[in-house]
Amino acid sequence: MTDLASLLPGRFGHLVRQLGAFGGVGVIGLLVDMAVVWLCLRGAGLNPYAARAVSFLVAATTTWVLNRAFTFRGARPEAAHRQWAKFLAANAVGGAVNYGVYAALVSGVGFFAAVPEAAVAVGSLAGLGFNFTASRTLVFRGA
Repeated sequence: MTDLASLLPGRFGHLVRQLGAFGGVGVIGLLVDMAVVWLCLRGAGLNPYAARAVSFLVAATTTWVLNRAFTFRGARPEAAHRQWAKFLAANAVGGAVNYGVYAALVSGVGFFAAVPEAAVAVGSLAGLGFNFTASRTLVFRGA
């Protein structure tokens, strides 16, 4: 079976494959994030804010490892600790983009005020776009 990316020309097909892999890794990161929050709340008795801080670090580290190994495996070599720190910073900024888009839509657009779940989806897409671009150009250069 032929995938869509193989039908696209050269670099564009490569970009589509990377974006798909990045999105798949993101889904795994989301599942890890949710599981760690649950464990921190139920198992360790942490408050929701501390649980979220722990889950972000675990999920971001998981996605960094998977993106390094699969999505951007052709990137120029870089010290792991430096690349990990850049990935965490990029994802933190991407999280702020996600929340900013969500907040702007909910506060400024009637439809999204009535259906904030839709604003979550738009914010997530904005965050995904930012994180993919930052990861590709700043963290995993040359992939």
